[in-house]
Amino acid sequence: MITVDSLRPTDVVIFARDCEATQIPYGNKVNIPKGTEAHVGQTLGGNVTLQVAAFGLVQIMSKDTNALTKDGVMVAAGGASTTTTHEGPADEKQVWEELKACYDPEIPVNIVDLGLVYDVKLTPLPPGNSRVDVKMTLTAMGCGMGPVIAQQARDRLLTVPGVAEADVQIVWDPPWNQSMVTDAGKKRLGIW
Repeated sequence: MITVDSLRPTDVVIFARDCEATQIPYGNKVNIPKGTEAHVGQTLGGNVTLQVAAFGLVQIMSKDTNALTKDGVMVAAGGASTTTTHEGPADEKQVWEELKACYDPEIPVNIVDLGLVYDVKLTPLPPGNSRVDVKMTLTAMGCGMGPVIAQQARDRLLTVPGVAEADVQIVWDPPWNQSMVTDAGKKRLGIW
């Protein structure tokens, strides 16, 4: 079996079925037809960034990675999926870990280490669950991927045990700059 995590940059994949993708950096939804060849760019957070001749850069969401084949073998979603029963409020540490699994499809650093997450607030809800509100920004105001990245963050937050509601808002104050990148992010980007 081939997993998303085992794909490497420049691997060639073929779409085994029609598949919805998001064009980068515009955020437009496009349909990639069955039989289309693509080159892997990056595979972070379970999603795949691909170079497709007719569409440019696109992102395939983890739920659709089974539309891809490499050497005739279907690509399965990566990472371990565990379902646990949880009662009580969400753990803030788990919330932050889930946000660290969200990536800008053009930058190989998660949104937390990029310094894009400004605020995380957990509010108790009856019967003991939590609501998570996140304020985050983008590296550029004109980025069309903002709503896509915010939705990915929201979707991931809703997988955290104890999270019943989640909202992710894009804000522009203060404006993002490179000094907001964590040391881990700077190391990954090579901007020490």
